[in-house]
Amino acid sequence: MKKIGLAAAVLLAMTGAHAYQFEVQGQSEYVDTTVNDKNYTGDLQGTYYFKNVDASKGPLAEAAFLNKASNVSLAYHYGKYNDSKVNFQDNTAGVKGEAYFTTPYTASIPLYANASYNHTNQDFKNGKNDDNGDRYALEVGAMPTDNFLLAVGYTRTNPLALDTSDVLSYGIAKAYGESAYSDHKDFTTARAKYVGAIDGTNMSLGFEAKGIFNSDRGAYSLKTDLFLNPALSVGVSFADTSNLDSKFDHVWGADVNYFVTPAISVGASYVKANAVDGHNLDTDTVGLNAKARF
Repeated sequence: MKKIGLAAAVLLAMTGAHAYQFEVQGQSEYVDTTVNDKNYTGDLQGTYYFKNVDASKGPLAEAAFLNKASNVSLAYHYGKYNDSKVNFQDNTAGVKGEAYFTTPYTASIPLYANASYNHTNQDFKNGKNDDNGDRYALEVGAMPTDNFLLAVGYTRTNPLALDTSDVLSYGIAKAYGESAYSDHKDFTTARAKYVGAIDGTNMSLGFEAKGIFNSDRGAYSLKTDLFLNPALSVGVSFADTSNLDSKFDHVWGADVNYFVTPAISVGASYVKANAVDGHNLDTDTVGLNAKARF
């Protein structure tokens, strides 16, 4: 009887509405450029929320945002690329903290802050010297209305370093394009995010817009998700990184994600990155991802 009770409790936790405090997600992308030998990436991230996240209201994919759930996360990215001229692998490790809070002067308007650090090692296999890069980012903002965030920040990269959170959200092509800064290493950022229900339906709509720029160059990205119900979503994204010496012009993406249970999700993505004139790097990626919450 004890075994039956334990099995029932596990089944209930995996299939019913529940709160969670940990999330683990993994992702892998198949990368095909005009000249490469068809490579793969791998990504892993673990997140701890300081309080239980209520997953019973709204889109499951945005439960943490809707709950204003402060958290800390660790992430790792592995990528390998080779063609007739270049052969390297990169390893990136990152840490990030997010906080939602109020003050006596802003009791009705939640404030927001996040800070992150990422370190990238590029290990060249064809005689070139290895590269090590560090990326520091800080962002502050506020939520003037429910489920609507406005934030500004500062990013410094020296030299090239990927953002592990960006890789998981947008894919390696967009994240690499945004990170290839040439000699321009200090940027300001701006971001807006919103998630809201569509009146009279079981659906919701979400969008996120991001900009990164300094005095003479910049880039932006847009992402929209349609939540057909709390478990199923489809999304499209677009980024323009051509002004960052990234070798990419426009980066288009599409994805679908489905929560098999409130605790487990699976998804797939496709990204098309158009190379800037003179660079033979038109890129297609196909990705698979999964999340587990407990």
